[in-house]
Amino acid sequence: MTQGRLSYDLRRLRLHGLITRIDGTHRYTVTDHGLRLAIYLTRVHNRLLADGLSDLLDPATTPTPIRRHLDRFTHAVDANIRQHRLIA
Repeated sequence: MTQGRLSYDLRRLRLHGLITRIDGTHRYTVTDHGLRLAIYLTRVHNRLLADGLSDLLDPATTPTPIRRHLDRFTHAVDANIRQHRLIA
């Protein structure tokens, strides 16, 4: 990671209110909002995405509700693309 990239990432986190700079130092601390968001996203990943993605990506699994919904969504998007002639 370059110094410019690190500065950019810290600035974006600060502007979104996820971290604050400790006065008089080059250090940052996580805000309450940032901590709640980090915990929420960790829970979403652990409870939904990890299992859900494995259901979607493993072709050997039996069709699950999430897989059926994704297939329906994919077919609807494909039909819309064909209808509007978006495929070259």
